[in-house]
Amino acid sequence: MKKNKTIVKISLALLTFCMINIQCSEDVLNQSNPNALTPDSFWQTAEDAEKGIIGAYSPFSNILYYSRFEVFLSDYRDDVINGNGTSDRTQVSYFNTDPAGNPVKWVWQAMYQGVSRANEVLFRVPNIEMDQQQKDAILGEAHFLRAFNYFNLLNNWRNIPLLELPFSEIEDPLSIVQADPAQVWALIEADLIQAQSMLPNSWPADQKGRATSGAATGYLGKALLYQQKFGEAKTEFAKIIGSSYQLMDNYAHNFTEEFENNTESLFEIQLIADGNGGWGGDGPGKGKGSGYQPDFAPAGFTNQDGMEVNQWALDLFLDEKTTNNEIDPRAYTTLFFNTTETTTYEGNVLAPKTYGDQSYDEVYTAAGTKIYGNKYTDWAFNGLSQSLANGWHGAGNNLRMLRYADVLLMFAEADLMDDNNLSADGLEALNKVRRRVDMSEFTTATMQDIEDERVKELTFERTRYFDLLRWGKVVERIVNNPALKSNSAGTSAYKPGREYIAIPQNELDQNPNLKQNTGY
Repeated sequence: MKKNKTIVKISLALLTFCMINIQCSEDVLNQSNPNALTPDSFWQTAEDAEKGIIGAYSPFSNILYYSRFEVFLSDYRDDVINGNGTSDRTQVSYFNTDPAGNPVKWVWQAMYQGVSRANEVLFRVPNIEMDQQQKDAILGEAHFLRAFNYFNLLNNWRNIPLLELPFSEIEDPLSIVQADPAQVWALIEADLIQAQSMLPNSWPADQKGRATSGAATGYLGKALLYQQKFGEAKTEFAKIIGSSYQLMDNYAHNFTEEFENNTESLFEIQLIADGNGGWGGDGPGKGKGSGYQPDFAPAGFTNQDGMEVNQWALDLFLDEKTTNNEIDPRAYTTLFFNTTETTTYEGNVLAPKTYGDQSYDEVYTAAGTKIYGNKYTDWAFNGLSQSLANGWHGAGNNLRMLRYADVLLMFAEADLMDDNNLSADGLEALNKVRRRVDMSEFTTATMQDIEDERVKELTFERTRYFDLLRWGKVVERIVNNPALKSNSAGTSAYKPGREYIAIPQNELDQNPNLKQNTGY
């Protein structure tokens, strides 16, 4: 996928600031640059439409979104990770969000940047004379991307503005208010239904990474499941199960650069091993790699705070053996703990030196723990990493956002919850995931079995906290287990309502219609 194209960046906070502050006086705004592109002059050709939609993908690989900072709002907040340090990044995971802190502001702005660019495409492209099939595909992508970003905004902040027009078409920015969450869900559903019908099933090899009809269907099922519309969700997931997606034979291949955009993947964030550590934007010269990897490293291994994995997560993997009486192979891919298997990679023995020419015991004894993250972090394995020479900011291992295995587990959950009975189809979906890693098949299964399987299959894939949130288990799993959040940043600062993140303070300052979330 071409990821180096950009269009003009627009921020909700910046627009509001410019419209209501004296610094942006009428005289200044009325001056024009005859050489500058405007929305009316830019959106003229099919090539412009292509540039515009590529620009709508671009925020994903920004260091302020999935390239790094989003991880503090997702994986760092769950019950698997115990973050180190006292930075505003780590504080998010302890329900101690600073509304004026950078992580909250940056991720919010990056997500709304994605919404803004999708809105521009949806507003401008219908007026361009171009091939109808190409136009439909581009509009389908815009519907998908807007829904994707609103899904993230809604599940992180809940009480959010719902914008369906370009900012330039909003006459009064002070008319922007927070929408009822039901309205946001309705737009997400409508957008994904549109995307389903407009997107192709696949793209040419040189454009892999662009949204497909399968991605829209998978996310529609996910949105319905999150709203407890179990029957409807099951119908959408069944469409995926009946299509050409299939599990990779080797679970670990889902998390390496070599097997990106494979037959198990419905949607990935495309990252580039360009060795560029540029910060703060998504234009030329800005990093597009997976900058979050140091945040999964042992404390002290990098100059970042790092994290630990709570013991219960490893115990869950170890509690059940394969049919050959071995440890679940997903444990080795997901976690780094003191075994021979986690000092090898693709069959090559890396012991006794890992994690930057330190032995396991040197790193873990010094850190006082035994478990860290391993998934995606092929950079830890010295010369075997395709990206190591370019540094962490340039690591090019794509982030898998939705896999077929997740669809199978969500289908099983929807099937069970629809009528409190797991059908043969639901059981088969669950067992298909387990058979891949040589785990014994269930003859019957409970919701707890499905929840546990999701931990073993999907840890570090930006799913666990949202799962706890939609199951109503944030307090039960995290707040009531203070040891899970007990590193140097302190214990949980939870108050009712802090399941959701604080609305960024700069947004509240610029628009008096916006209200802070409960608990802050």
